[in-house]
Amino acid sequence: MIADALAALSDVVSAPFRRVLLRSLGLTIAVLVGLWLLLVSVIGSYLVLPWGWLETLVDWLAGAGLLVGMVFLVAPVTSLVAGLHLDEIAETVETTAFPGDRPGVALPIGQSVVLSLKFSGLVILANLIALVLLLVPGVNLVAFYLANAYLLGREYFELAALRYRSYEDARNLRRANGGRVFLAGLLVALMVSIPIVNLLTPLFATSLMVRLHRRIGRAADLPQTVLSG
Repeated sequence: MIADALAALSDVVSAPFRRVLLRSLGLTIAVLVGLWLLLVSVIGSYLVLPWGWLETLVDWLAGAGLLVGMVFLVAPVTSLVAGLHLDEIAETVETTAFPGDRPGVALPIGQSVVLSLKFSGLVILANLIALVLLLVPGVNLVAFYLANAYLLGREYFELAALRYRSYEDARNLRRANGGRVFLAGLLVALMVSIPIVNLLTPLFATSLMVRLHRRIGRAADLPQTVLSG
């Protein structure tokens, strides 16, 4: 597990991964800037106050508040955009880390979009849980890490498995190896909790779970291979 995690960290700074990250960040910034300009324009158009100075002040405060809100949206929006490239990342890991194995099959575009939305939703949920739990004495980050280790571990592992298996088989394989998937998910949850670094979460998690699935999958498929031989 540790070796796979270190290899995944090494992948994150490799040239193919950097291209995906820069592409995702560029699109993310463009989307957020466009959204910010739209909201500022809407507020400026519909907010009418009796005093010009007060209207100007409220416009500035609203713009600043929206800007702060956009900062919190960077991680989930990046996950949403990067989610569209997860198959590309997975294939890169499969061909470089396991050159002798058959590479997986890319998911249909519709399914990729759904998974991308799901990953983005999970990151938003993780951030909201983190904010809420920070206010709960005696729970705090412990519950955050446990919950997100399960959620993120499950989703990213099944993504890696779906390149080789049906949804039912992928889910059964994940359940049969729940402990190992949870521990890997714990590493992903740790990355999600670190500001700025959490932008790398989709890349790191995909690389880690592709490796974990290949090792688990080989053992799971071995009896079938022996029987068929």
